[in-house]
Amino acid sequence: MTGSLPRPLAELPIADLRAVWGVMTDIDDTLTREAEIEPPALAALAALARAGIPVVAITGRPLGWSEPFARAWPVAAIAAENGGAAWVRHGHSVLAEYAQDEPTRAACALKLRKVAAKILREVPGASLARDSAGRVTDIAIDHAEHTLLPAAGIAQVVAIMEASGMTATVSSIHVNGWFGTHDKWSAAVWMVRRLFGRDLHAEAARWIYVGDSTNDQLMFGRFPLAVGVANLMHFAHALHTWPAYITQAERGQGFAEVATRVLAARG
Repeated sequence: MTGSLPRPLAELPIADLRAVWGVMTDIDDTLTREAEIEPPALAALAALARAGIPVVAITGRPLGWSEPFARAWPVAAIAAENGGAAWVRHGHSVLAEYAQDEPTRAACALKLRKVAAKILREVPGASLARDSAGRVTDIAIDHAEHTLLPAAGIAQVVAIMEASGMTATVSSIHVNGWFGTHDKWSAAVWMVRRLFGRDLHAEAARWIYVGDSTNDQLMFGRFPLAVGVANLMHFAHALHTWPAYITQAERGQGFAEVATRVLAARG
């Protein structure tokens, strides 16, 4: 296990909050409940934007699913498919960008379809996530959104993906798998460089990361000011890397707690 159990968000030092330049966040069950953004989270995004504090969302959801939210929410960008692609704001519009070039994506797409077919054939009860039509660079197997896949099935899906040379990760709702070295951290580095011309490796302490699940552990380990919303504790048995802090409330209300503290530190 990396780190100790998280401390209450109220214990995050005011001096550290004053140094925060931006916020990064997961989406599912961090901003949302049952795939709908919670009103406190949307209000928090708007308040951060008014204060000039940029927010970058990073999700395992597909590029297609993310597009309307990238257009409607006051965020600088949404990196989708665990860093495989992103919607980047350009004035009043957003444009899609990709971590891999087009020939690489085309070659990977063929391999992704083969692995998906193998999983559906070999794992009892496995089904593709309902948002699969919007995916460009990965595949997703539903384990808790619309279909309940037992722990043994989840483990089998991960094993098949990894044996095929894929990166696999388990979120609160899906098992995602892709070919390539990108992940949530590389997406964060990409977005900070792309949007702001800054080096996240040197400035990780000036960003807060907010997440809710096992697939946020990479980010918890990278950000000194990482925060888990309270529903992270549902996965306590499976966590090996904890965030430094945790909110009192779950999901979007927990994200709003983080925004409130950041904004209060600005005076």
